[in-house]
Amino acid sequence: MKALLNAALMFLMCLNFAPAARAAERGTPAEATALVQKAVAFLKANGKEKAYAEFNNPNGQFKDRDLYIFVIDTGGMEWANGANQKIVGKNVMDLKDAEGKPMVKSMLELAASKGKGWVDYKWPNPINKTVDSKSSYLEKVEDVIVVCGVYK
Repeated sequence: MKALLNAALMFLMCLNFAPAARAAERGTPAEATALVQKAVAFLKANGKEKAYAEFNNPNGQFKDRDLYIFVIDTGGMEWANGANQKIVGKNVMDLKDAEGKPMVKSMLELAASKGKGWVDYKWPNPINKTVDSKSSYLEKVEDVIVVCGVYK
């Protein structure tokens, strides 16, 4: 009987830790902001070619759980994407989110008006393969925008 009670308690304890473990799989807004700031510093110190190569590296220092850096220029060209290499080198200006929101245009407008900030949209989550609410932090550096988002 005591063994059964201990097993039940262990099971309940595991249930209590499950949400925390799932949360640890996701990046936070503070971590996304810090990753963008780190990427901006790396870009300024190393130049575009070396920075884009590192940002595109799926095992590199700019990919952490569901956090990754992507870079678009002011014309909508995607130069780096730590989660989806297929869109690197393509113009994504007219890309819309799952609800039809022109998310790239929103990012470019924010970058032009304020230089940095957050944009909300719906996007496929590479971890769980569902469309989730996402908020991305961006900073403009000369003619490019360095971005990292968090899934909510």
